Amino acid sequence: MKVNLKDAEPIMTPTAPYRRDIDGLRALAILPVLAFHAKISGFTGGFVGVDIFFVISGFLITGIIAREVDGGTFSLVRFYERRARRILPALLVMIAAVLVLAAWFYLPDDFAAVPRSALMTLIFLANVWFFTKTGYFGGPAETMPLLHCWSLAVEEQFYVVFPLVLWICAKLAPKRRWQIIALLAALSFGWAWLKQADTDGFAFYLLPTRAWEMMAGSLLALAAPVQASGRTLRQLLALAGLALIGWSVATYDRGTVFPGLAALPPVLGASLLIRYAPGTLAGRVLSAAPLVWVGLISYSLYLWHWPLIVFAEYRLDRMLDGADQAAIVIGSFIAAWASWRFVERPFRDHRRINQRAIFAYSAAGMAAVAAVSLAMLPLGGWSARFSPQVIALSGAVNDISPKRDGCVLVDEAGATQQECVLGAAVPPTAALWGDSHGIELAWALGQKFGDEGRALVQHTRASCPPVMGYQIANDPACARSNGRVMQRLLAQPQVRTVYLVGFWASPTYRTSNMQDLIDETIAQLQDAGKQVVLIGPVPSQSFDVPRRLAQAAAQGKLEAVQGVSLLHYRRETTWFTRNYRRWENRGVAVIDPLAILAHGDRTRLMLDNKPLYFDSHHLSVTGAQAVVSLVKLAP
Repeated sequence: MKVNLKDAEPIMTPTAPYRRDIDGLRALAILPVLAFHAKISGFTGGFVGVDIFFVISGFLITGIIAREVDGGTFSLVRFYERRARRILPALLVMIAAVLVLAAWFYLPDDFAAVPRSALMTLIFLANVWFFTKTGYFGGPAETMPLLHCWSLAVEEQFYVVFPLVLWICAKLAPKRRWQIIALLAALSFGWAWLKQADTDGFAFYLLPTRAWEMMAGSLLALAAPVQASGRTLRQLLALAGLALIGWSVATYDRGTVFPGLAALPPVLGASLLIRYAPGTLAGRVLSAAPLVWVGLISYSLYLWHWPLIVFAEYRLDRMLDGADQAAIVIGSFIAAWASWRFVERPFRDHRRINQRAIFAYSAAGMAAVAAVSLAMLPLGGWSARFSPQVIALSGAVNDISPKRDGCVLVDEAGATQQECVLGAAVPPTAALWGDSHGIELAWALGQKFGDEGRALVQHTRASCPPVMGYQIANDPACARSNGRVMQRLLAQPQVRTVYLVGFWASPTYRTSNMQDLIDETIAQLQDAGKQVVLIGPVPSQSFDVPRRLAQAAAQGKLEAVQGVSLLHYRRETTWFTRNYRRWENRGVAVIDPLAILAHGDRTRLMLDNKPLYFDSHHLSVTGAQAVVSLVKLAP
């Protein structure tokens, strides 16, 4: 896989000299992203590499457009020709491979979304698609092989609008171009800042809150050249750029409120390096041959690493370990080099493929991939590939409350919504208050209440335990939401019983003061005359239960699948369960799910051949009904 660095083709026009350090900066962007996605320790903030890419893109592309606009040679057709050469060939090959591998590996409920995401990726709306479907840092995201294409969509959406902005500036306010772009960048950053704490993904996925990062690069391209004087200052500023990026990569993690203010250090770091690295120690480091080589293949490396990780973890049904991580990193580099050598380079060579041909090939490739994706849509999950048993087990992913979406508090201000009453059509006499672990239990309790002509009201918010005073950085609305729920409960004397449910096995909830906060919450409810029923922790499994069971059934190894050991469960939950007797002595009714979910020295995964979970730690309706069978309704 030897690469001749003389082959390093600059993105910029011949009037702009090729900068090896920019390719080195690309390496500084892609390597942390790869390490973060492969879950290599020390790179918990590696996702900031995408922000570095945005700055680089804004700098390079704006430089091209501005020079051509200023010289009166700008052509929108030629601009999109360059974008097509750069983006489409490698992207189309990767999407085609993803469709094939998903059809081979994926169970029905995981496969159904892949053709749709492929279509959204083709028309560069992947960011909007994934914004409506999932967050970036876990859950469903881990089975979406095209999730990483959200950033390509953001870039292409930016470049639909930005050339026109620069052209208008050149025509109407050529001497105010930098200031206009700076104002637009400030507005975008302000929007990102205002939205940074929201959990809906808007700030992360969508263009209005990401455009400032590309415009940071644009401002560098439009700024006056750096003066030759002040060499020492340039050295320090370039080193500061490296330090800001390194600090972000090493200290940020999945809990960091991002983007927004937290995106400033990596964006500023990349900007300092673009501006001041030439002729400095940092510039020489970035210009080193290994980093330049990684930079050259960085686009293909970005395209291929995530699908390979997703499919590997899906097939193994666990997170990658040391040997797996090494194999996937090596495999990603091999795939990236092959893509760069045999796809990217040939299509970027206008001597081999002219303008008319690149548009024709691009249109044909997009049409072919779109046709395959459209043909797959009516298949849904393509269940014909599997036996009825496999389909039934994998289908437990849909064994969820019909009210899972409609009865969850999601307002970013923690505002209340119309009450969600379950059971009979009568005023509720009980309430379930909890995080997402309470949703299926609320549904099962509602069925039990309905059988007796009674009703229950549900108050649930994801990742927000029913504990007054609990604070979490990435969801400040949680505390406000809990306060509003408590106010409503205290104002409703007819609600005599309150069920408290949380993901008590979550390490996030094991804070030093959590027990005191739970005690205070219970006391407030009891002082208002409420009967408190505390539902204990559900064992958390180390794998997606329906998927593991279905895959094992497909291989004839269903009996070999076991739940987590009780020893592990107790290590995770003793901080909570050791209080059972004390709470009971205070008049709290404690329901221990382990009475149903324990089996020998391990935890139970199925009951009557039906999975008890719909993922790794949320009870399915089947599981919730089993636990609710332990509940005795108050008269």
